[in-house]
Amino acid sequence: MTTRIQRAAKLIGLILLGLLMLGIAGWGVLALLYWNHANPALRNGLAIAYAVASLTALVGLVRERWRWRAVGGFFALFVLLLVCWFNIEPSNTRDWQTDNAVLPYATFEGDRVTLHNIRNFDYRSETDYTPAYYDRTFDLTQLDAVDLAAVYWMGPAIAHVFVTFGFADGHHVAISIEARKEQGEGYSTVQGFFRQYELYYVVADERDVIRLRTNYRHDPPEEVYLFRAKSDAEGRRRFFLEYLRKINALKEHAEWYNSLTTNCTSNIWLHSRVNPGHLPYSWKILVSGHVPEFLYENDRLDTSVPFEELQRRGHVNERAHAANQAEDFSQRIRR
Repeated sequence: MTTRIQRAAKLIGLILLGLLMLGIAGWGVLALLYWNHANPALRNGLAIAYAVASLTALVGLVRERWRWRAVGGFFALFVLLLVCWFNIEPSNTRDWQTDNAVLPYATFEGDRVTLHNIRNFDYRSETDYTPAYYDRTFDLTQLDAVDLAAVYWMGPAIAHVFVTFGFADGHHVAISIEARKEQGEGYSTVQGFFRQYELYYVVADERDVIRLRTNYRHDPPEEVYLFRAKSDAEGRRRFFLEYLRKINALKEHAEWYNSLTTNCTSNIWLHSRVNPGHLPYSWKILVSGHVPEFLYENDRLDTSVPFEELQRRGHVNERAHAANQAEDFSQRIRR
């Protein structure tokens, strides 16, 4: 009986080890296929070689004579890949797409903060626009609102989420956390796991970042909802300054975007941790379309009406179409 248990345990152990090696092999092949800026022929060749070496190690796993040599060789190769992987450096000097070519930054003078390079493009279509930027000085003592924008285009589970800050003088500045793309480069969630994109904070006028989505993106169409977050003056100030700290840090040293760990919603949550009593991490942050619902359930939004009614009131597409380029665009979409 003892021998049978030992054999069963050994078999289970080998199966688990084989599954681990299979998962590592899959990650390694994809990492090489998407190796940052390497020649495509070289990437494909290395990926094929890594796949063959991994398959050889998996075959060796079932041969007792070669088992531990195969496993040792496999993990030695994986460690070499990891060393090379973590030495891929992000950069701020690439041939960027026009909409993310200019980095914003902030300068400080007491309670006054000047945001430089606020994006405010004049759009004729999603891809046809005239680039424009401006600088604006904000008084931190006048910061009186934090709104959450949730943008849906593929059902209720997935959304692009960003934050917009409102001031007593009626001005708003939106900050959208995105993947910074090069000329000719599209966005892929899978590629976003493999150091293909740098991290980019779009600091923009709402007439840019909201109107782009409501008025000009039609394939597929995007639905935008605004939610006013419950907050106090000190919490708003700390949250805003935490964003600005990150924006200035990215101007000095580029960082990688990651589809899971450094994306639009995970970084919002990370910034929120500057405040005491911040919300714990939840699967609803990962499945980003549920972020507004998660905030509502935790009393961070207006709970005097059902969530469905709050969401209906926050739908801004029709009002954004009507406001279009109006100077008081931010006020009109909130009426």
